[in-house]
Amino acid sequence: MRTGTIARATALSGAALLALTACGGSSDNSSSGSATSSGGSGGSAKQVNIYGTDGNMGNALGADFTQPGALAGMKGTLPLTQLSGDFKNRLLQVNPALVDFNYSAESYDATMLIAMAAQSAGSTQAKVFGPYVNALTVTGSKCSDFASCLAIIKSGGDVDYDGASGPLSFTDAGEPAQASFGLEQFGTDNKIDDSKTKFVIAGEESNASKTAGPAPVATATSPTPLTIGTLLPETGNLAFLGPPEVAGVQLAINDINAAGGVLGQQVKLAPGDSGDASTDTATQTVDRLLQAGANAIIGAASSGVSLTVIDKITQAGVMQISPANTSDQFTNYNDQGLYFRTAPPDLLQARALADLIEQDGNNTVGILATNDPYGTGLAENLKNNLVADGLPEASIKSVIYDPQAANYDAEVQQMTAFSPDAIAVIGFEESSRILQGLNTNGVGPAR
Repeated sequence: MRTGTIARATALSGAALLALTACGGSSDNSSSGSATSSGGSGGSAKQVNIYGTDGNMGNALGADFTQPGALAGMKGTLPLTQLSGDFKNRLLQVNPALVDFNYSAESYDATMLIAMAAQSAGSTQAKVFGPYVNALTVTGSKCSDFASCLAIIKSGGDVDYDGASGPLSFTDAGEPAQASFGLEQFGTDNKIDDSKTKFVIAGEESNASKTAGPAPVATATSPTPLTIGTLLPETGNLAFLGPPEVAGVQLAINDINAAGGVLGQQVKLAPGDSGDASTDTATQTVDRLLQAGANAIIGAASSGVSLTVIDKITQAGVMQISPANTSDQFTNYNDQGLYFRTAPPDLLQARALADLIEQDGNNTVGILATNDPYGTGLAENLKNNLVADGLPEASIKSVIYDPQAANYDAEVQQMTAFSPDAIAVIGFEESSRILQGLNTNGVGPAR
C-alpha cells in the first residue's frame, strides 16, 4: 500500500541542481552550476537528484561543506515525528548545544517503556518486566507522560502510552507497527530547511500486537533501584547521533524521577559509549554495564553494533531496547523476548523513500549503501519497493561500499557510468566524502 501523499517536487535550479555529465565526467571541476560533458554529448548535462536517509540527513553532514548552497536541494527520509516546541526546549535545557533532534524522541520513549514495564511488573528484573512492554503501547487508557501513566498503573489499569515519537503500537516482535517519517531537504546554508519538512506515515497500526500483557502489580515497591544503562555513540561514525539520543534518555530519567521514580526508588542512569562496528568499544561498555547491575540497556544506535552485543545482553537476562536500530534482522531475532526498539524497521523507511524518489519523477535510480546490516537491508528494501511499483530492475543499480575504505573512487565511477536520474546515498559520516567524490565526477552537490 502506498502510504502518505507527497506533492511532486518542482524542478530545482542553480546550486540546488546536482548535475551528472551525460558521459560520466567533467573536464572542469572548478565551474559552478551544471557540469558540462567532456565527451560526445554536445555539452549537455544531466540533472541528478540526490537522496539521503537517517544516517546522513542531518546538520552534521552540512558542517563538512563550506561552499554556500553545496547541499541545497538534497532530500531524504528519516524516522521523525513532528516534535513539539516544548519537547525541543526541554531537550535544549538538558544539552544547549544540540543541533539536531534525530532519535531524541525514540530515546525518550525507550526509557519511559523500561520504567513503566518495571513499575507494572513490580520488579526491576528484565525477565519479569519484559513481557509487559508490548502491551504498554496498545489498547488501554491513553497517557503521554510518566506521571499520568504511573497513576493508571497504580490503580491497576492498562496503559496505552502515546510517546514523544508517536503512538508506538508495537508488534509482537517488539517494534513499531507504523511510524512517522520526515521528508527533509537541505537549504542554501547547507542545513536542513525546517520550513520544507513534511511528514508521512508508513506501516499499518492494525499490525500491532493483539496480545494482552500480564496484569499490573499495582502497589509494588523495590528495595533496589531500577538501573538503566546506555550504549549510545559518543565516538565513531555515528557520534553525531549521540547528543540528541543521550539528551532524550536524560530528559526521560528527569521526568520519571520527578514523578516519584519506579517502585518507590529513583531510577539510576549508567551511561556508556557504543563506538562503532570498527571497534570493540560496545563490547567493553556492555561488560561494564552488566557488572554494574544494569537491568536494561538503551542502544545501540547502529544495527551492526547491536548485532555484536545483543546475545551477550539478552543471555544475561537484561533488556536491550534501541532508539535507532532499523535493520530488519531484528524482527525475528532469537532475543529471549528481551530485545525491543522504538525505531521502525527499514521495511517502513524504504517505503517512504521509494515514494519520495518516484514522486519526484525519477526513472533510473542508483543506490550507494554502506556494507552493514542497516545499509544493505535498506538498499534491498528500497530496490524491492521500486521494482514492485513498476520500475524495471535494469533501471536500478546498487553499489555496496566499505565504510572504512580510504576512498570511494571505484564506487563513484560505477555510479557515474550508470548515469541515473537519482542517487540514494545510504550511509553515515562517510557520506560527505562520497558526495565530494561524486562531485569530482560531475555529480556531487559541492562544486
